[in-house]
Amino acid sequence: MRAIVFLCLLHAASAQWPSLWSSLDSLNEADNPENACEEPHSCSCCLILQQVNSLSTHFNSTLNELDKEYSQTLQQFSKFEASRTAFSVALDFSTFKCHGPKPADINVIYNHVFLNLGSGYNVNTGIFTALHSGVYTFAFTIHSDAGAADSPLAACAELYVNNTVVARLSEENKEDQEDGATNVVVLQLKAADKVAVNMPKGCSLCDDNNHYNTFSGFLLFATD
Repeated sequence: MRAIVFLCLLHAASAQWPSLWSSLDSLNEADNPENACEEPHSCSCCLILQQVNSLSTHFNSTLNELDKEYSQTLQQFSKFEASRTAFSVALDFSTFKCHGPKPADINVIYNHVFLNLGSGYNVNTGIFTALHSGVYTFAFTIHSDAGAADSPLAACAELYVNNTVVARLSEENKEDQEDGATNVVVLQLKAADKVAVNMPKGCSLCDDNNHYNTFSGFLLFATD
């Protein structure tokens, strides 16, 4: 502030050296800039100080607004970084193998991980846990092989959210040897919601290292 006042005084002094020195003497004796205007010969300096104070107030206000916007931008960026969630997994059999049929419903555990960004998918349980509230996209694909044409075959699976079925796939083969299907859904989840694929009793899923059976999901946008 002193430097700005000094520069302003130098500018004014180019036209009024005698009166400027008198204004400075009056300013030194004053308790605040407003008192400088009590003397007629000090009005020039008083106007300069008022203008400097006005500019300083405007500058500080603008700087505070910029700091506020910068902080908000950092918060949004941090939120975006923290909310990145995506996974894609598959059954992993080194040679062709069928999973099922089983006498009861079972949770499908996909043990081959293509991607698990955010670590929301648990490879030990086959369950994806939503880390953030938001809108998610999920896709699951099933494939099965009866071993021979015209053999009985049931390839089926269900997508669960917190133990509630939200989507199904079912293919009963009576004409060919293989069957497969894919389903894609968009869901709004809350943080800590759990999503998994279930294989109903009597169904089977067959695979090898080509990964025909997959389960994938990603966060479109967060809402928290």
